[in-house]
Amino acid sequence: MSERQRGLGRGLSALLGENAQEPVAVDATGPAPAGVQRAPIEALKPNPDQPRKIFAKTDLDELTASIRDKGVLQPILVRSQPGEQGVWQIIAGERRWRAAQAARLTQVPIVVREMDDIEVLEVGVIENVQRADLNPMEEANAYAVLMERFGRTQDALAGVVGKSRSHVANTLRLLQLPEAVREHVVRGDLSAGHARALITAPNAEELAARSSPRG
Repeated sequence: MSERQRGLGRGLSALLGENAQEPVAVDATGPAPAGVQRAPIEALKPNPDQPRKIFAKTDLDELTASIRDKGVLQPILVRSQPGEQGVWQIIAGERRWRAAQAARLTQVPIVVREMDDIEVLEVGVIENVQRADLNPMEEANAYAVLMERFGRTQDALAGVVGKSRSHVANTLRLLQLPEAVREHVVRGDLSAGHARALITAPNAEELAARSSPRG
């Protein structure tokens, strides 16, 4: 068994490395702490496999106001953008990067970690699941990518994200829903539990529409 496989159950710290420091607060005007550097905001690119696809406007506006006032206090975790010199791919912190753009910052603090694609995706899933930032469909899609593209089992996923195997299995079941029903879940009009009850229903789309406050 590889070191990384043995480390799966230890969560984010295992993926970042045993000696990785927790992100530190950065003084927006002072020198960057050890291990932190400043990068032009346009040199950062989002990860196309980022599990989180939806960023609530209200939350983003609030973060933008905070960053405009105090700057980006927590460094953005990045890796070298594959095939592009001088460009950084965001591993964790896309919301901060988006808000920093809206606040018209020209530079942001970054911490560089060299990770492969599976490690990047796992960090993205862990960060968002632990913070409850993913809607159930985003979570299900992220689990599916880890299984289909990278060969992760449900047991391994459960260890990575700190959830039970049954939670992982039940979340993956949401992918059996018709697309129209999935949209109700994404919008928050239908809970994951209610949605799962519709998986075998022949009129799932009609029932979901009735349950939704939007109709």
